[in-house]
Amino acid sequence: MAMDRRNLFTMGGGVAAAGLLGSAGAPALAQAGRTLSAAEFGIRGDGRTDDGPALQKALDAAFEQQAVLLLPPGDYRIRRTLRVEPRTHVTRQCGIIGTGARLVSEIGDGANVIEVISRTTFRFLLLQGLDIKGSGRDGHGILLSCDVPGGQYLYNFCLRDIVVQGCGGDGCHMIGNVFEGQMINCYFRDNGGNGATFAHSRNKGILSAIHVFASVFGQNGGHGAALLNNCYDVSFHGCYFLLNREFGVLADNGCTLLSNCGFENNHQGAPDFANGDAGILLKNFGTLIGCTAYSIYKQTHLIRAFVVRELVMVGCTGHGGGRAKEAGLARLRGAREKAHVTLVGCTGRVSEEGGLEAIEVGGDHGGLRLGADWRSRNLPQLGDYRLWVDRRGQLRIKKGRPESDDDGRPVGV
Repeated sequence: MAMDRRNLFTMGGGVAAAGLLGSAGAPALAQAGRTLSAAEFGIRGDGRTDDGPALQKALDAAFEQQAVLLLPPGDYRIRRTLRVEPRTHVTRQCGIIGTGARLVSEIGDGANVIEVISRTTFRFLLLQGLDIKGSGRDGHGILLSCDVPGGQYLYNFCLRDIVVQGCGGDGCHMIGNVFEGQMINCYFRDNGGNGATFAHSRNKGILSAIHVFASVFGQNGGHGAALLNNCYDVSFHGCYFLLNREFGVLADNGCTLLSNCGFENNHQGAPDFANGDAGILLKNFGTLIGCTAYSIYKQTHLIRAFVVRELVMVGCTGHGGGRAKEAGLARLRGAREKAHVTLVGCTGRVSEEGGLEAIEVGGDHGGLRLGADWRSRNLPQLGDYRLWVDRRGQLRIKKGRPESDDDGRPVGV
């Protein structure tokens, strides 16, 4: 029987534990929840020895026992991917704590540095304190993947205090049924791909409910962060996106929330300001609160958006200086009658390119700006009466909604 992922919560740990007891080769429950030291497996951490084989043995033992692996401070050279792929359901916290530990990748064939692959139900993964130095010829620094159809999930995870720099692919790549996770105080810089990628998978795996806190995405060869394959349910809080070759954030189907995020001098791959673009490229919908953009080079706006549903921006700013003195807040275009934009207390130049209605409260222009066309859903309303401006520029009023541009009667005539 297929298991709905939400039913896992109502069943609780007993069902998952029963699955562990009934699995061949599964560890006894008394062993679960312990810690292991990677030093017990012969690692050196001297910056010269290939520690990959010993580290892989340590990882295999830790995840088989649902334990947390403690990685002592040191420089650990690795020449092959470190792979985590549990054979049974994981229902207790397990992972790697490696404060002061640096993984120095010598991988040269495009393979990833760390892979966490879920083909079961995998909860409570913790990756903390790791510093990954890529070779530039490897793949992603960290891959979290659950790309198998039906009943397998990777969720309730946390990446904390992680540094990934210099990898040939993305700093972090999450794909598939990966959800309800957090990324806290992480740094993804100088990677050849995106700082981080979040994506639905080809097997209909849905990535959702990911929260990213106080993390930095800078100087990456692609975007700072990319939401791909119609993924949208990722929120960024207090993050900074700077000096990326392309966008700070690319969201091709929307983004749940960006709050108190900064965007500085992205689009380093553009030849000049005239050929640059915004810090954020967003399609469909989104909410921005307290986000800022500043540029002296090629970043032109905080956001460029094609709005299909609704875009809300509260307390956001977009400015520039030097070669980017014309930088502004937003370039906005919409899908005609469905597209709505609400700006509250925002500053910076806004370019409206058609196809949308905008409500503006406060900001650079002050006052309140509402819809003026008789078809607008945002017409000013006084009691039962609607106000609009007809095609001749005449203010008109009617009790109830107007049915044409000439409906109602002129005001002041």
